[in-house]
Amino acid sequence: MHDTATEAPAPTAPAQAPAAAGHAAHGGGAGHSRRFGLPTATALVMGNIIGGGIFLLPASVAPYGTVSLLAFVVLTVGAIALALVFGRLARRHPRTGGPYVYAREAFGDFAGFLSAWSYWVMTWVSNAALAVGAVGYVDVVVPGHFSTPERLAVALASLWLPALANLAGTRWVGAVQIVSTVLKFLPLLFVAVAGLFFFDPRDLGPFHPGGGSWVGGLSASAALLLYSYVGVESAAMSAEEVRDPERNVGRASVLGTIGAAFVYLLGTVAVFGTVPHAALVKSGAPFSDAVDTMFGGHWGGTLIAAAAVVSILGALNGWTLMSAQAPYAAARDGLFPAVFARKARGVPTFGVLAGVVLASLLTVVNYACGSSAVFNTLVLITTFSATVPYLLAAAAQVYWLLSGERDRVRPGALARDLVLALGAFAFSVWLVAGAGYAAVYQGVLFLFVGVLVYAWLAARRTRA
Repeated sequence: MHDTATEAPAPTAPAQAPAAAGHAAHGGGAGHSRRFGLPTATALVMGNIIGGGIFLLPASVAPYGTVSLLAFVVLTVGAIALALVFGRLARRHPRTGGPYVYAREAFGDFAGFLSAWSYWVMTWVSNAALAVGAVGYVDVVVPGHFSTPERLAVALASLWLPALANLAGTRWVGAVQIVSTVLKFLPLLFVAVAGLFFFDPRDLGPFHPGGGSWVGGLSASAALLLYSYVGVESAAMSAEEVRDPERNVGRASVLGTIGAAFVYLLGTVAVFGTVPHAALVKSGAPFSDAVDTMFGGHWGGTLIAAAAVVSILGALNGWTLMSAQAPYAAARDGLFPAVFARKARGVPTFGVLAGVVLASLLTVVNYACGSSAVFNTLVLITTFSATVPYLLAAAAQVYWLLSGERDRVRPGALARDLVLALGAFAFSVWLVAGAGYAAVYQGVLFLFVGVLVYAWLAARRTRA
């Protein structure tokens, strides 16, 4: 990566010319209808951040004690710094593709391709994981034992229904995203607010039950929580669909991140304070247990499972669009096959179809093999792949601030923007560290496959 950065200045100037032309032709024209206002863009960010994991998070971090709440706060600060950096970068390059655009403009085609490739792989593999996760919650909502073919059908429906909404156009994407975000937010907010009236400090458990230094518990719980904020870049990825992107991309990124953090923190505190610590550590449905503890009965499980299904479908709606935006932006610059640049009703249709087909194939393999080994390996790849675009985008901001072009980013605010950029870069490095050795190893190998794809595409461009 260092070699790429040092070699970038020479090819950067010519590389920017087609990018600018692409912007004029595809996104910057007066006739282009921008369909995402600030509320929709914020819902896209918030909906993509909050998937199905929130419903298990309190139990996942409970063994580390309430120090995990401190980890949440620290991570929130890092995520907001990253959101602010995306807002600064969108002022300079308000183009669809977000992190890909920033990496390419700063460091050249190769860095841009690595960003787009990593992001694209992350989206469709994680969509398959979300669809498989949705099946478990549907099991609770619809009583009865599902056979394997029925589970597969539910998982595929979870993938294709959001894809159909995307193919109908960005107006449908925005409408579904707002509705699903409200429907997922209300039950979580209900648990959080109701939990205040049933809160018992004795249920919180110890600050750091493992003994020794609490810093170790902070790091361990943070490793589980790190990926809770993946999706902060969603507004930047669809900048050309956002009205007044120079202002609204940054606002949506920050507001969506703060909204997700509010749900995460308040919901986790409510569960910690209503479910006894010993029971929470062993819980498989912590929010359901919290509702049952507060109001009695067992209806809480069905309520929370339904909210989880809505939450996952909303996340799939947003991530299906994301799976098409990175290759779309790269294809306009000749760094992905040209077919990915085709649009209809404001949506890169081939990108949507390619993403949902690949996610469907992975889901079929998951159920056909009866073993999760291959599936788990690919999920590990996504945990690393998600960080590559973040690292490159934060590095691009540092590069522009330290070069002679700092005034083109944010005039008169060098020190503040540099602190934000370095904080975002540190947060991204922490994401890599939290992924674990296996994720980094598998992810780097898959990144090398992308290098071969880049060589093939570059050779085709040279011949043409």
